[in-house]
Amino acid sequence: MTILSASTRKKTHLISGAVLGTFVLLHFFNHSLGLISIEAMEAGRRAFILVWHSVPGTILLYGALLLHFLMALDSLYRRQTLRMPVGEALKILFGLSLPFLLIPHVVATRVEPFLTGINADYPRILRALWSSSIGTTRQTVALLFVWSHACLGAWFWMRGRDWFPRYEFLLYTVALLVPIFALLGFVNGARSLARDYAEHGAYGDRAYVSQMRPRVDPGLPENIRLAFYAGFAGLIGGTLALRAVPARGRVRVRYPDGRVAAVSLGFSVLEASRAAGISHVSVCGGRGRCSTCRVRVIEGLDGQPAPEAAELATLSRIGAPDNVRLACQFRPTNNVTVVPLLDTDSLGIKTQLARQNGGGRERRVAVLFCDLRDFTRIAEHKLPYDTVFLLNRYFEMIGEAVEDSGGVIDKFIGDGALAIFGLKTPLPEACRQALAAAARLSAGIRALNQTFEGELEQPLRLAIGLHAGPAIVGEMGYGQATSLTAVGDTINTASRLEGLAKEHDAELAVSVDLVQRAGFSIEGYRRLDITLRGRQATLETWIVEDAARLPEIMPAPV
Repeated sequence: MTILSASTRKKTHLISGAVLGTFVLLHFFNHSLGLISIEAMEAGRRAFILVWHSVPGTILLYGALLLHFLMALDSLYRRQTLRMPVGEALKILFGLSLPFLLIPHVVATRVEPFLTGINADYPRILRALWSSSIGTTRQTVALLFVWSHACLGAWFWMRGRDWFPRYEFLLYTVALLVPIFALLGFVNGARSLARDYAEHGAYGDRAYVSQMRPRVDPGLPENIRLAFYAGFAGLIGGTLALRAVPARGRVRVRYPDGRVAAVSLGFSVLEASRAAGISHVSVCGGRGRCSTCRVRVIEGLDGQPAPEAAELATLSRIGAPDNVRLACQFRPTNNVTVVPLLDTDSLGIKTQLARQNGGGRERRVAVLFCDLRDFTRIAEHKLPYDTVFLLNRYFEMIGEAVEDSGGVIDKFIGDGALAIFGLKTPLPEACRQALAAAARLSAGIRALNQTFEGELEQPLRLAIGLHAGPAIVGEMGYGQATSLTAVGDTINTASRLEGLAKEHDAELAVSVDLVQRAGFSIEGYRRLDITLRGRQATLETWIVEDAARLPEIMPAPV
């Protein structure tokens, strides 16, 4: 498998797992038909084998099974350390134990029917399993292990997707109900056979035995089972043995406190840290999507491989010097001494690292920044308690406008606020929600001005910035001050647009990209191309003097 790139191995593992997961889901659905009747199970089985017992279906199924198992062994062999989260360890444990639990079932349903010429229909299989407590227990454990392995694998793949939070509860419900219905169908189907076959001596039905044709050596199926056991045990044992063999071309990664990690060529500095038990921050999980794992190379930089595109883009983004590398992407080819630049203790994120997804999750969101204009001048002429009362009414108006539109308040900053849309909705809908919130804010500030007309020397005025794009959303902070928040260029750009609205004496500055994603068109307003610090490309922006008119100027999606 060394000739395959890392991305190809990952895709092969994922696709083969998807094929097997589809097979398992349909198979368990077939089991659940036992809640209706044996006849329903048999009808489902005939449709099932029409696909999976055909030549293409057999090749697809067992090809996926072989590839998935080989990819799992390859991944196990390539791991620099067996230290891993509990969920990942369980996924591997379930996966490696499955062959030994499934071999008797595969031999009984595939091999023995081929040798004897007798179809392995549900009545025969259920009688064989239900008549033996060992068979029943083994089948139940195998079912639970198969489904647990499939669910864990799917969760590791889905957890970082934008759409996962929207369907998380539904998916967990399905994951819980599928094995329950499958087991209940199995039990109900087996119990119904006791009534159907009572007149034939129940599970000792001699007629079934006499149907076997042609006669085969009774020891042959058992020998085949033992051969499968030995083969899979040999593959797993061989992989573990290869891990124990000292590899050539090992490099040594030295740390400031004197600790040294020896790793094989091709492994990253982050993997070296984990192998040595050294705490090393990596908020994005080692995917090169952040710079938290970065290290300064103080010795051994000469002759090392240059950063690839993903690492180079991140390092350029933060303006890192030449001797700074991302630990998750830097795979040294000779001995090196490094200093991790971010420390878990000083960052105050120990608790986050202990929690699943504590470091945040990338999502595509719409962001609203709003701020009161010249509020400091207004507050100078009011008593402190009056100012607090006015601000609380203002914050209440913002909260209602944002929440009624489908967003959440991230934080209040002085007399400004940051709101996020799209935590549980697709991005186009989030953009429409943000535009609706801007219109409500504009109407709300006018209502406040009418309420406090006799107390304000000048009316309250808002400046709003709207932008959409990727952001890291997660629990951030320290101690009791930890809360859900978002960070990233999208947040900074929305803040810049709020400032742009002030510069142009307008109520709203919204990026053209957000309006287009919302499916609307704005015409008749100023359209500017602005430059943002740190970016070469310009950002097209609409300047809207009166945000309350947004529902009028966006009559229908384009």
